[in-house]
Parts: sequence; C-alpha cells; structure tokens
Amino acid sequence: MTEIIYKKLSYKVNGAAFETQNTLGRYRGHGQYVDKLESALLKNGLKCSREVPLAPSFQAEKKNRNIPDLVVEGEEGRLVIEVKAKRILTKKDYFQLQRYLASGNFRLGILLNFRQYCLKPKRIINSEYKR
Repeated sequence: MTEIIYKKLSYKVNGAAFETQNTLGRYRGHGQYVDKLESALLKNGLKCSREVPLAPSFQAEKKNRNIPDLVVEGEEGRLVIEVKAKRILTKKDYFQLQRYLASGNFRLGILLNFRQYCLKPKRIINSEYKR
C-alpha cells in the first residue's frame, strides 16, 4: 500500500489554494496570490513563513540562493510551496521546487499555478529526503 505523504497537511494547503483561486480568479499577480494564500493558511491554523532564505545546500553556495514563496508547518511536518502565475508550467519550475526540497531537506513540495483555468496542485516528493 502506498503512503500519502502529509495527507492532512496537504489537504489543508490545497483547500487554502482553491479558496485563493476562487476568491481572486485567474488574472492576478504572483504577489497577490501569495498574500491571499498566506492569509488562508494562517486562517486554517497552519504556521507559515514567507520568502525565508534556505541555508546553503553545499559549501561554496552563496547565501540567499534558494528562497521559496512559503514554508508551511503542520502536525505531520513541514512542506514548501512555490506559487506561479503563468500560462503553463515548465521544467524550470519543477527544477526550482526540487532545488528547494533538496536545500531545505523537505519531504514534500507543492507547486501551484493560479493562471490555469482549473487549479491543479502538483505534489513533488524529495527522493533524497533524509530523516
């Protein structure tokens, strides 16, 4: 049987994301989506930090290279959220979230593109996660 990583936390995050898109629609700016999503997450009792730089992931890496939109903490653990407001997601967007997962040693990340007609949260799992 396959384990769903952070099932309850993901459910709350996705609910906040759908609330955000239902409230703002598809044609707002990136910052507006992050503002509303952060507000919805806090309203649902989740701790979240916005644009906090992650520690360097290797010795020669300069500071402030990896800055995710949101880091959310719940009872099950913590995850990273990357928000986009563009017509389509690209490989570059997935790679960006994977960098955050590796740098912060997150187990799960969620990629949200609010410009799509139907919001489809993408769950990205860190295959290199260390407990």
